[in-house]
Amino acid sequence: MTAPATPQPDVTVRVFVQRLRATPRGARMARHLAVGRLHSWGIPHGTEASDAVALIVSELAANAVTHGRVPGRDFELRLSLLGGSVRVEVTDTHSGPPSPPSPPGPRGVERPGLLDEHGRGLLLVAALADRWEVLERKPAPGKTVRAEVGLLSAPAP
Repeated sequence: MTAPATPQPDVTVRVFVQRLRATPRGARMARHLAVGRLHSWGIPHGTEASDAVALIVSELAANAVTHGRVPGRDFELRLSLLGGSVRVEVTDTHSGPPSPPSPPGPRGVERPGLLDEHGRGLLLVAALADRWEVLERKPAPGKTVRAEVGLLSAPAP
């Protein structure tokens, strides 16, 4: 008798973690670091996956700096190269009620009005990521927004 095959979780091939100042400069640096790290992992600049990750990191880092900023506290960028995808995680340390409210998660993103000046960032994340979610930061306070971008072919480890 053979046991039924069970799906195996993705194996993390590479991980990059960097804490950055919660400033616009820190958000720009996050994007540059992400693209550079992907390139060193075999995902070249200008590829669909690299461009998608760059935009996702830009949006999530800008949100962390704008909405999750606490003076004197940094935000964290974590990239994980999994078997067939890149996982992006941006964690802020905002405590108390969020302003504006916490990101709604994948099913709750509403389209902004045509003349609205804000509200398109998470629509971009939803369009570019294969899956994404909002998690409570552990240890509290704060939150992590996690997004995954699939790779057409896995880079060499």
